This record gives sequence, structure tokens and C-alpha cells, in this order.
Amino acid sequence: MHIPVLFEETVDALAVKAGGTYVDGTLGRAGHASEVLRRAGPEGRLLGIDRDGEALARAAKVLDPIPGHKVLAHGEHGDLAAIATANGFDAVDGILLDLGVSSDQLDTPERGFSFRADGPLDMRMDQTRGKPAAELVNVLSEEELARLFRELGEEPRAKAAARAICRERERSRIVTTGRLAEIVGRAVGGSGGKRNPATRVFQALRMSVNRELENLVAALDGGLKLLKPGGRMAVITFESLTDRVVKQCFAAHAGRMVSLQQGGQRWEGELPAVVKVTRHPVVAGDAELERNPRARSAKLRVVERTDRPPGED
Repeated sequence: MHIPVLFEETVDALAVKAGGTYVDGTLGRAGHASEVLRRAGPEGRLLGIDRDGEALARAAKVLDPIPGHKVLAHGEHGDLAAIATANGFDAVDGILLDLGVSSDQLDTPERGFSFRADGPLDMRMDQTRGKPAAELVNVLSEEELARLFRELGEEPRAKAAARAICRERERSRIVTTGRLAEIVGRAVGGSGGKRNPATRVFQALRMSVNRELENLVAALDGGLKLLKPGGRMAVITFESLTDRVVKQCFAAHAGRMVSLQQGGQRWEGELPAVVKVTRHPVVAGDAELERNPRARSAKLRVVERTDRPPGED
């Protein structure tokens, strides 16, 4: 059975209650969602969203035998609030986002996410729309590629990678993951380390193709507004870039108390207000890392929406 990262920690932190209403904005294999639905019981309600049609089909089979009301929707988690409202989920008790690329996508060469096996340079999580990664690699200028690798991949040798790609594509279009990984590996070096030298470039292309940062910001904003007071949002990230976005968003909505010139204090922050359930990110323990090395970069952050900001009657 597929066990997702930080499984118990995530479901426990959501504090699932019987008859509750929940949204999994990145359904995947429905590992977390299936346990949420079990804990919510026969009166529970679950909305599962995924932009990968193949993932939705697999998830439907996993969830089918579990009692409870289930709605599966094809779409991006950036549209979470709109999809939820359209399906009658106007106020919910919990929201889960498990970000990044799934194991199924990584392990399927035809999807083009991984440099471990050669395949078409695609990387689209939703293969029914958008442009594949090959379009970016073969069309963007050297300056645009370097900026992309630097901003979304945090690649220190972004210029060298971009220059090598532009030089090689003059000979012939770069259309496979294997060729791109080879080009980038030669350009940035570091092949002797634990991390493949093409990792950051592949991350940047994947995040750009799927508009991951834009979707994350929209999902956080819409999701927090969708929560009932007392409802919780749990987000699992796998890159420092996305974790930073979640951390900053949650900190802004948790706010802070500031001293007033005339005496007393006032809360300042973004609405709706939240309290942090996890003061620091939850990470995988040794046992999970031994079982699943891909969990090494996973970080879980959880907040709970409050009735009103601190200090308000």
C-alpha cells in the first residue's frame, strides 16, 4: 500500500472530526485523503482535487470502498476555493496540500519529470493543457533561461546551464530528459555528489510549466478563507522556495501584537487570522527516511483559523 510522506503527522494535525468536511487540493494517490475520510466517518464529506487525470482515476478506486460523501474534481489547487464552492463545499473543517511531483509522475519516464530514465521533455501535471518543458528549453533566450533557473531552481550556475542549453539546441532541438540532463550536468558539474547536477534545472522547469508558485499563493489565500473558524490547513512542501511561501503566508495571517503609543497593544496581520498549530516545520523521522528517502526534504506546516484576531472581543 502506498503510504504518503508524514502520513500520521499530517492527518493527526488536521484533527479530523466525525462528520467533518475536508478538501484535499492535491489528491494524488489519495493516501492522506483515504485516512481523513475514514476518520470523518460515514457522515464525513471529502472533496479531492487533482490536475492529473490519471491520478484522479487511481484515487477514485482507492476511495470507492470507504464510506462517506466523496467528490473528485479535475483542476488546479490554485482554483481550490472556486472548485469547492461550485461543488457545495462552502465552509470546511480542513484543507490539505501535498505539493510537488508525485512518485507516480517521477517513476513514469513518459511524463518527463525525471532525469533517471530517458523520456519526452514534458513535465506537465495536466497533460490536457499548457506547454511542455521542451517549449521553454528550446524557445526562451539565454537570459530568460538563466533567470528561470536562478529564481525557481536556485541554481548557482544558472548562467552556465542556460548558455550550454542554447549552444546545444542550435545543433538540434532538445526534446528528451536524458539529453537535457547530460547537457546541464556537463555545464554545472558536481556529478560526484548525492544530488544529480540537473536537479535544480529540472525543478525550475517543472515549477514554471505547472505555475506552481502562482497556484500555491492562490490556494493558500482561497483555502484560508474557505476554512470554518477552528478549521485547519496542512501544507507539505518539498523545496525551500515553496516552504518559504507557506511560512511567510502563515506568519502574515498569524500576525503579531504591536504596542500602541497611547498604551496597550493591537493585533496586526492579514485576515482571516490563524494560530500556528506547528511552531516549526514537522520533518520525517529516521524510520520514515529509511523506508522512503524521498521524504528527506518534506516539511509540514499547519495553522488553525480563529474566530477573531487576538485582543478583539
